[in-house]
Amino acid sequence: MTNHPHLAISRIAAAVGEPARTRILYSLMDGHSRTSTELAVVAGVSPSTASVHLNQLKTAHLVNVLPRGKYRYYFLQGPDVAQVLEALAVLVGGVGKFAPSTPSHLRHARTCYDHMAGRLGVLLHNQFKALGWLLEGKNNGKAVYDLTPDGTEAFEALGIDLAAIRSLRRRFAYACLDWSERQPHLGGALGAALLKTAVKRRWVIQEVDDRALTVTRLGHAELKRRFGVHM
Repeated sequence: MTNHPHLAISRIAAAVGEPARTRILYSLMDGHSRTSTELAVVAGVSPSTASVHLNQLKTAHLVNVLPRGKYRYYFLQGPDVAQVLEALAVLVGGVGKFAPSTPSHLRHARTCYDHMAGRLGVLLHNQFKALGWLLEGKNNGKAVYDLTPDGTEAFEALGIDLAAIRSLRRRFAYACLDWSERQPHLGGALGAALLKTAVKRRWVIQEVDDRALTVTRLGHAELKRRFGVHM
């Protein structure tokens, strides 16, 4: 019997469509790995029940696991999973702690898996387009970005190795719809590299076990000087 795409979609939807599993998935949206014990607390279920849920999510290729000694650390399967979860939050107007009543610091600046989101992410994306750094195109039918010569020069000036991130097995750059702003922020390998650079240069501080990003005084100055972004 042919394995039709709609059957695969229904299996994934069934895996996501249980409150405890939903809480587990969204807790992993900050890009961190967690043990089944930690995720049991997040999901509000017993450790044994959490293990069952995690096995279902792993079977659906939504999470992966990394054994480390006596512990097993679970994490999202990849950025494509994070993008789908972000899009679902947009569709329903926010899920759980990502609802419109979310504290302002999360809406101000946060991570979306491994790139910047919230008002900060959207402002950067829009400014990159306004500066003529992003070139829109299609790759296998999907909307993607490449860099213009000016964009290449600007990102290389940040110390980002563009050749290295282009070699990764993921999309280089794309518009990821932001659930709180209802506008795109920059996703993909380029967005991830930008976040790493911002953290390394202490423009932003990533909160522990939270998606929130704190823009430092230096960060405010550099965002304004380099990109013309006012937070």
